[in-house]
Amino acid sequence: MNDNFMLLPVSILNQHTLMEVRKCNDFTEQYYLTLSDQDIGLLVENRKEALESNGRIEFGGGVIQKIIIEFADSPYMYQDSYVSTLMELQECFYYFKNEFLEQISDDDLIRQMKLYYDNVCQGSVEFLRTTILENISRDTRYGEDIYRDSDGYEDDYTAFLECDPDEMSGKGRLGRRQF
Repeated sequence: MNDNFMLLPVSILNQHTLMEVRKCNDFTEQYYLTLSDQDIGLLVENRKEALESNGRIEFGGGVIQKIIIEFADSPYMYQDSYVSTLMELQECFYYFKNEFLEQISDDDLIRQMKLYYDNVCQGSVEFLRTTILENISRDTRYGEDIYRDSDGYEDDYTAFLECDPDEMSGKGRLGRRQF
């Protein structure tokens, strides 16, 4: 009996999330990125799995809308890998929300993910997850405030890369590919 009671709110919550994510298409179309109803269903299912695997619960639509809007203008976001990239970013978000011990807001974590994804990581979610966010979360757990550097970067995280500083700041970044 209790299981039936719990299905209704989850079902309503999923429907709300589906509608909210569908609305994101109005914004992302300008970047040539859209999600079909099937894609949205995959993202909602991925959200459920990511929450379960990280021992988290969430009320409301979740952060996928924020991730979609924040990453829409990324030069590394392409329609052919859009859904899989969003799913990886969503999983990464929930994992590191735990790793940061709730010491960073959802919006700040998403902004940091985007900053490093577009610049240092050059579109690699794996590099973002296994190197950058891992280092930042460790420092946050131990009381370091490195991730709040004025330009968003800290030498410790980027010194091992041989990059032109203008490329790091976005000044040398190529424009978005038009189709």
